Amino acid sequence: MEKSLTPETSDRLKAIQSTIDTHYTREQAAAMNPLALAYIGDGIFSDLIRKYLLGCGHQNVNVMTKTSICYVRASAQAQIVRTLLPELSETEERMVKRGRNTASQVPKNANPSDYRYATGFETLIGYLFLCGEVKRMNSLICQSIDVINQNSEI
Repeated sequence: MEKSLTPETSDRLKAIQSTIDTHYTREQAAAMNPLALAYIGDGIFSDLIRKYLLGCGHQNVNVMTKTSICYVRASAQAQIVRTLLPELSETEERMVKRGRNTASQVPKNANPSDYRYATGFETLIGYLFLCGEVKRMNSLICQSIDVINQNSEI
């Protein structure tokens, strides 16, 4: 049985839902900090990789976690960007470059060039997601998975 919400709780939940449901224009999304776009892009890409692995029949969480690293690590995302770059629109390429050129702290275990390209890739995914270009985003993610599958022993 569902509890009745107080008017104050209901208003708070509506405000939260409204924030989650915010739609951005291309211009609004393009004006955002590239690292903020990369932040959301990283989460979206990671979640879709997990969904892909589950759909492939994986059931062991430890195996899925280790396998997902093959897709989400900086070197893999850099490889994705370098492979897909010729297929990107001018706007998409600009978003990758904005993310790639943004100053950020490179982890000690990452190649700086790969890390910057990975940030560019995540920026692009975040941009496409936020401005509602989900079909294009999904297409690029499917191509990304294929790039990694073709170039590694997964």
